[in-house]
Amino acid sequence: MSVFATLVERLADLLQPLFATAATAAAIVLFTALVRLAIHPLSRAAARGQKARTRIAPQLAALREKHGKNPERLRKEVGELHARENVSPFSGMLPSLFQLPAFLLMYYLFAGDRMAGHSLFAAPLGDRWTDALTDGGPFGPAGLVYVALFAIVAAVATYSFRRTKRQMAETAAPLPEGPGAATLAKVMPLLAYGTLVTVAVVPLAAALYIVTSTTWTVAERALLL
Repeated sequence: MSVFATLVERLADLLQPLFATAATAAAIVLFTALVRLAIHPLSRAAARGQKARTRIAPQLAALREKHGKNPERLRKEVGELHARENVSPFSGMLPSLFQLPAFLLMYYLFAGDRMAGHSLFAAPLGDRWTDALTDGGPFGPAGLVYVALFAIVAAVATYSFRRTKRQMAETAAPLPEGPGAATLAKVMPLLAYGTLVTVAVVPLAAALYIVTSTTWTVAERALLL
C-alpha cells in the first residue's frame, strides 16, 4: 500500500507548481486515470461482450418466448447459447472488480490524519460532506466543492440510468423467476445513483477517485460503444 501512497505523493510534488494547495487532489485524479488506463483492455473486452449480447438479443427473446413457462429449460438453453456465441454475461463486471482494490487503497491510505493540510479549494481531503455541513453549511466554501461533485455525479448517474435501461431492453437478458424479479429489474438501473450516497459518506480523497472513475466510465463507454 505504501507504494501507491508514494506514487500519489510523487505525483503531487510534480503537480505542485501548477495546482499549489490542490496538488494532492490533482494527483488523486491523475492516479485514478492511470488505474483506468491500466484496466482499459478489460473495458474493451467488456464492450465487446456487450455488443455480442446485443447481437444475440433476438435469439434470447425467442428462447424466452419458447421456454418462458419452463425456467429450468430456459436457463439451460440460454447457457448453451452463450457458450456457442462465446458470450459471458459477467464480462461487464471485470473492470469494476479490478477497480475495487484501488478504491479501497485510496480510502484507507488517504482518509483521516494522512490528509491533514491537503485540500481541494476550501474542502480538506480527509473530511466528509458532514464536516462541510457543520462548517459553513451546504453552500459554504467547503460545501460548494461537494455541490460541484454531486452535480457531476448526478449527470453521470442519469446517463448510466438511461444506458442501463436501454441495455436491459436490448439484450433481453432473462432474470431469475420469482416474486422479486420484477422489482430487481426496476431497481438495477437506479443503482447508478448510489454513487451520490458514496460520495457523501467517504472522505473527499476517496470521493475524488469515485467521481473521476465514474466520469471516465461514461466517456470510455461512449467511445467504445
